[in-house]
Formats: sequence, C-alpha cells, structure tokens
Amino acid sequence: MSVGILPGSYCGAAPLPAQALSAWNLDPLLLVALLILGFALRRSPAGLAGVMVLVLAFVSPLCAVSVALFSARVVHHVLLVAVAAPLLAAALPRVRAMPAGLAFLISTAVLWGWHQPAAYDLALADMAVYWAMQLSLLGSAVWFWRAVLGRRGGIAAVLWSLAGLMQMGALGALLTFAPEPLYAAHALAPLDWGLTPLADQQLGGLIMWVPAMLPYLAMIALAGRQSWRATAGQGAA
Repeated sequence: MSVGILPGSYCGAAPLPAQALSAWNLDPLLLVALLILGFALRRSPAGLAGVMVLVLAFVSPLCAVSVALFSARVVHHVLLVAVAAPLLAAALPRVRAMPAGLAFLISTAVLWGWHQPAAYDLALADMAVYWAMQLSLLGSAVWFWRAVLGRRGGIAAVLWSLAGLMQMGALGALLTFAPEPLYAAHALAPLDWGLTPLADQQLGGLIMWVPAMLPYLAMIALAGRQSWRATAGQGAA
C-alpha cells in the first residue's frame, strides 16, 4: 500500500548479503543536512557524537540492510531514539520543568504507532512517509530526553528513564512473542540472509527488548549518581 506521495524505498532495494557492505547512502541532500547539523553543534561533543550516530543510521550500509531485515530496522530505530536523541538533547540548552509526562506519552505513542504493521509497511514503500517516520521518531525522542535531562538528576529523572525503558522493553517483548510475521515489507528479503521472516522479527524484538534498554539504564545510573551527589552535598553543608 502507498499513499503515492513519493513512492519507493528511500534506502533503495534490499541488498543481498554480498552487496551489503558496499551499499552506502550518499544522498547529497542528506549529507548537506548532516553537515549543517554538525556545524551547528560543533561546540558540543555530545552533539557531534549524536550527528555521527545519525551518519551511522542513514549513510552507512545499515540504511540499505534495514530495507531487507526488520532486525536491522530495529537497530536503526534504537540508534535514533535511544542513542542519537539523548546526545542531541544534551547538546541543547537545558530547560527546567518541561512536561516530562506529555513528552513520554507522545514519544511512546510515536514509537508504537510506527511499529503498527500498516504504518510501518507504508513508511518503507513511500519516501515521504519514511521521512515522516524518521523525523517524528527522532524529534519526539529528543523532546523526551530533554525533559529527562532537565531534571538534572533526582528521582524524577530516574523514574522517567525507567518508564522509557519499560515501554521499549514491552514493545520488544510483543514483537518477540508475536506468533506470526507482522510486516509485509520483510516477507521475502530475510530469506536471502538465512532467516525466516518470523525469526528476523523475533531477533528485532530481542534487540529492542534487551540491548536497547542499555541507554536507559545508563541514564538511570547517571541520574541516580547526580541525585546522590546532590544529597551528599546538602548533608555536608
């Protein structure tokens, strides 16, 4: 199904395993956008690291492989929402009292919504919808992480990071234990990689269920450490 805005797959056709390492995406508009973003964030190590994660997600062969494999697409999405987004959020000026609850609800709804089969398959069949997916995933995740970082540690930052971890893990578990393949976009290509579509989907669910939780655990540890140091400093005073 396609809405007919810009029909086609942005990252091209699904590559065979022997072709994967040479399938770099050198879209000039994308490269210019990343260069502009990198220049704008040049004074922030976290921001530059976030731009490099975006390069990995969109320029490297991961872009093409994610057309073939749902599990690679999960890696792509995890890089956006759990790695690039907190780094970019850290590069932006911190704002106190951002609505963390609203940011959490919207970012969660965006992530889960794009993993509904009809929406997901449409995004891989139309380039305009594809970029709507990518920008909404990244933008809502940056908003969520800004709200968390705005707490400057403390129990609120720990709890919201834990909420993010739990929703990511819940989605991963649902995908892992789904009894049948959900995505028509990956109905055939995984076979060329030695995977059935269901096994590919289960692998993607496991990636989202376990490794994707690590950035959230890191944020929980950081927020907990900051809270402890703040409490210890107040006690010493």
